[in-house]
Amino acid sequence: MAYREFDSPEFSRRSLLRGGAFLAAGAALSGLPMGRAALAQGMPGVGWTNVGAMVDEYVGERKVANMVAALGWGMNDPVYIARGNLSFAQGAPRADADSLYRIYSMTKPVTGMATMMLIDDGKLGLDQPLAEVLPAFSNMKVQKTYDGSVTDLVPAERPITIRHLLTHTAGFGYSIVQKGPIRDQYAKYGISPGQVSRMPLPGLGRDEAIRGLDKFANNLAQMPLVLQPGAKWSYSVSLDLLGRVIEVASGMPFDEFLRSAIFEPTGMNSTYFRLPSSEVDRFTTNYVISDGSFGIPAGTPFPIDPARSSVYLDDPAFPFGGAGLVSSAYDYDRFLRMLLGYGKIDGRRVMGELAVRVGTSNLLPETAVTKGTWVEGQGFGAGGRVTDGAYGWGGAAGTVGFVNYKAGLRGTLMTQYMPSEAYPIHSAFPDAVRADLASMAGA
Repeated sequence: MAYREFDSPEFSRRSLLRGGAFLAAGAALSGLPMGRAALAQGMPGVGWTNVGAMVDEYVGERKVANMVAALGWGMNDPVYIARGNLSFAQGAPRADADSLYRIYSMTKPVTGMATMMLIDDGKLGLDQPLAEVLPAFSNMKVQKTYDGSVTDLVPAERPITIRHLLTHTAGFGYSIVQKGPIRDQYAKYGISPGQVSRMPLPGLGRDEAIRGLDKFANNLAQMPLVLQPGAKWSYSVSLDLLGRVIEVASGMPFDEFLRSAIFEPTGMNSTYFRLPSSEVDRFTTNYVISDGSFGIPAGTPFPIDPARSSVYLDDPAFPFGGAGLVSSAYDYDRFLRMLLGYGKIDGRRVMGELAVRVGTSNLLPETAVTKGTWVEGQGFGAGGRVTDGAYGWGGAAGTVGFVNYKAGLRGTLMTQYMPSEAYPIHSAFPDAVRADLASMAGA
């Protein structure tokens, strides 16, 4: 049917992979006199001094090996602020706009926008039942008690829809969130769409994802939901499942669809699910920030995924639409620039304007509760948080990306450490941007 509508906490998998639990950076920028701020970009002595100071502090104090920020007005080229080296190793290359980072959950907005493209093309519907695309999800059961028994179940009160998948309101769980027996069920059946390292680190668990998006989807359909569809915002594997939905709706492999529909026309030539060995010289090393466990002094960055032996050099079990991409500050800025242009970049249309406008708006179903969640008091669009003219999300290894339509501004921050809450970068970056905008407005 065609549619056209609009145990050590240090090394725990939950702690390592949780990303985006903080403010989508652009949301902090509303309420400033943006017209004057935009004009200030061309004024002598006015620039991103607070962002630069933040980057200098983190790299200078060796909290992180490197940090690259990209900030751009409208369709103009961004300003890059880059400090540090690709790793702490002596002689490591300098980080720059083309350095490669594990962006984890910043993959979700990309998958979300791919879904919006298919909705715009009439191949999916925003409120289309998932079971019309994947029949295995026709008769879902729900845990009677959240994170409780996996056998004490009740029928789903309503069908899961594409909207639910886009907004984390489908009722699915996440192995990085759940703590009860459903967590063990997800691990047993390979519903673990993420990767951290080849290293057998204590407490990490190293849950192996089942190989193949089709098998992932089929196994997920056999699991009970943790919440009723449409009832509550709950971070989940739904964006990974959308990868399979995209495959079926588009008639091509998910990763191929992203490459042909988004990456190539947008000019994102360095964004991958599997890092080519030819690109390893510009790949960063990922670090865990020690909490004092295992005899490593607290606050010490410990290499968890060195570039030259990275798990990202291996073929993933399948392309993880929720957390699988490697990208650069340059490439992600291209993606954000396309969104800020309502689907156009460099005079070329990549997405329909309506698809972007709807995808970056609040798509939460009216039935969904957000109280007590990461997005309480805010909205959620196609894979990213929505707040007062801003859309974006963060990644589990310290990355942030946003567009702010009121400001006409886009911003990306790339660095590489885990867990993301070891440092307040997800809030420090928007705070620094806001402070610089205030200085620009005052100038």
